[in-house]
Amino acid sequence: MESADDLSIPSKSLSKGASFLFRSNVVEAFSKSSREEDDEEALKWAAIERLPTYSRLKKGLLTTSQGGADEIDIHNLGFQERKGLLERLVRVAEEDNEKFLLKLRKRIDRVGIELPTIEVRFEHLNIEAEAHVGSRALPTFFNFNVNIVEGFLNFLHILPSRKQHLSILEDVSGIIKPSRTTLLLGPPSSGKTTLLLALAGKVDPGLKVSGSVTYNGHSMNEFVPQRTAAYISQQDLHLGEMTVRETLEFAARCHGIGHRYEMLAELLRREKAANIKPDPDIDIYMKAIATEGQESSVITDYVLKHFTSTRLLFPKMSNPIHVPEELFIYQTTEVSTRLT
Repeated sequence: MESADDLSIPSKSLSKGASFLFRSNVVEAFSKSSREEDDEEALKWAAIERLPTYSRLKKGLLTTSQGGADEIDIHNLGFQERKGLLERLVRVAEEDNEKFLLKLRKRIDRVGIELPTIEVRFEHLNIEAEAHVGSRALPTFFNFNVNIVEGFLNFLHILPSRKQHLSILEDVSGIIKPSRTTLLLGPPSSGKTTLLLALAGKVDPGLKVSGSVTYNGHSMNEFVPQRTAAYISQQDLHLGEMTVRETLEFAARCHGIGHRYEMLAELLRREKAANIKPDPDIDIYMKAIATEGQESSVITDYVLKHFTSTRLLFPKMSNPIHVPEELFIYQTTEVSTRLT
């Protein structure tokens, strides 16, 4: 009996030793596989780093579903690749969007690049108009013909003008700081739209404008304001035949890439000089949004992912919700300088 017990002890020890050895081999195999993948990724990145700057703008390392990284041409990003990229960057929009934006900002700040900012100042801005009032202001066929005849007689100084003087904006001054959202409030017909048009350099030439509007100290005649600021009307014109995705992609192509291409080229130069390896997914995203000529943009996928995840939540309340009257009386218009 004792000999049987003695023989069973080495058997248990052997079983435990084999189990421990198996686990050790598995861990070692996985760690070895992980090291090999990291080494392979490092070699691929080193190959990209040896390319000229403007060639590196078109290449990146895309993480595959198996966890590896493949070199890819930015122009060849397909729908599934873009979807997987955004899924890794912004899995849950409400939770991950701020983290994603901070990663973008951290990469730029790490190499000391300062993004351009704009400060808009308007001082003693006055906008006046001469216009018909009452029934004469209605766009009727009769008024159209009368206005033509009356305008011709006014030009010949035969008939005095019957238009009335209207003051739309009077001695308006203010500053719109960079990287800050500004909310413009006012009752209907208070001149909000006219002010925004004046700040965007799109005021009607028939209006009399005095005062100054400057962008970083430069007046409107020193640059093209339409390349810096845009006024978006509340009455947008959309093509009913286009889907939401097609509309956003068309808008992205019209908007262009701005200064992102030159900024990214300088970013890559500084990272290479400092021997900094960026996050592959952030690198792919920034190169994709700085690439022209794409039929489908990663920005479109980002916008759809971010805003389609928004939900309107209405809490259950026993008492009726009181809506202030001001919400119906006042209209709101939002002005924002580019967040940089």
